[in-house]
Amino acid sequence: MVTGEYFVLRGATAFALPVRMGQHLEVKKGRGSDIKWNALDPDGNTWFKGVCSLFDMKFEKSTDEQVAEKLSAILNEACRLNSDFLSQWYGFKITTKLEFNREWGLGSSSSLVYCIAQWADVEAYELYDRTFGGSGYDIACARADSPLLYTRNEENIKISYLDFNPGFVNNLHFVYLGQKKNSREAIAHFEEKSNGIMQSQVDEISELSRACAASTSLDEFSRNLVETENMVSSLLGFTRVQDELFSDFEGVVKSLGAWGGDFALVASPLPADRIASYFQSKGLDVVIPFEELVAREGQPAAMAE
Repeated sequence: MVTGEYFVLRGATAFALPVRMGQHLEVKKGRGSDIKWNALDPDGNTWFKGVCSLFDMKFEKSTDEQVAEKLSAILNEACRLNSDFLSQWYGFKITTKLEFNREWGLGSSSSLVYCIAQWADVEAYELYDRTFGGSGYDIACARADSPLLYTRNEENIKISYLDFNPGFVNNLHFVYLGQKKNSREAIAHFEEKSNGIMQSQVDEISELSRACAASTSLDEFSRNLVETENMVSSLLGFTRVQDELFSDFEGVVKSLGAWGGDFALVASPLPADRIASYFQSKGLDVVIPFEELVAREGQPAAMAE
């Protein structure tokens, strides 16, 4: 999420960029009355494995108890939303395959929920609400193949897909900060801080999201990013990541999603090699050009087969 972070929970419009890499879920019928689950990382190595009983949707054995409990909760909620799902009591072999590093925070949970929703034939947003909560923008990204504007209020969800292909895309990069944040904790912190936020301020965030998406020059885009950062910092009392870590950088470094974790967006006139060198000098080796990370066409990031 480029802009609208936190405030999307109050109905603000967010500007979001789905990524090219996603997650796939393969379903095969198996023997017995259980689900044999195998989760693979991008290198094909198993990072989670378990056996789930169809009797109570609990994992009888697994390599990670915390992951097993969350997966069990997702399957249980899917069954509540569709009583026919997993009602036949024949076994399955499930294989999931991530296309990105699980530590990167690019939507491993939301893309999994989207895949399971496809398998169970249930509404992905409702399944996500019941299991993780939040705005649901990442579910919109899981099913999208282009940048988008996302708005959710109590009545509906509005998504506008964009042809975001400005002439300055080569000046945009993403840097992995390596400080993963818990989304639920970030939401709880926002709820504590947001009591005094007025609707006019939410509307201003929405306008900045639309302005970022419509920017035609790097200077204009950068100004909109900075204005958004300043507003979020002022209203919620957060320190901007650029002020804290990159005050000497020639360009803009903007927090994405939960501030201070995962990735930041870099907008700079510097050549790509100088940008990479700067962040490497800070101990940050993962710097990805916009064109390599952001989905612009093709298949959705998550898919059940």
